[in-house]
Amino acid sequence: MTEPPESLSDLLERYATLRDTLLGLETEKEALAAQIKDALQRGERAETDLYRAQLKVTRRVEYPLERFREVFGDAATLEVATVDKRKAEALAKAGDLDGARLRELAEVKEIQALVLLPKTR
Repeated sequence: MTEPPESLSDLLERYATLRDTLLGLETEKEALAAQIKDALQRGERAETDLYRAQLKVTRRVEYPLERFREVFGDAATLEVATVDKRKAEALAKAGDLDGARLRELAEVKEIQALVLLPKTR
């Protein structure tokens, strides 16, 4: 016997359950990682039968804006530059930028994502 196909509501129910489980696990994982990192930074060691914890240093290459501009010029700098939304909004909030003009410059790009809304609102 074959089982009837799941309804869209059944799929949504399963999706919501998985999402909520993953969110909870991710939160717990991040908290545990922070505790383990702190201990390793203090010189402690952590091992299990299968794993040994160690800190891995990653490096991110950045180019100082002014030096980049001095070497490559304004046109190249403008070509590769991006505006940090949070920093721009913070400047507007502090009064260093005109908030209305900043909002006029904003471009909104739409990205579709599945969102679950609680029914208890």
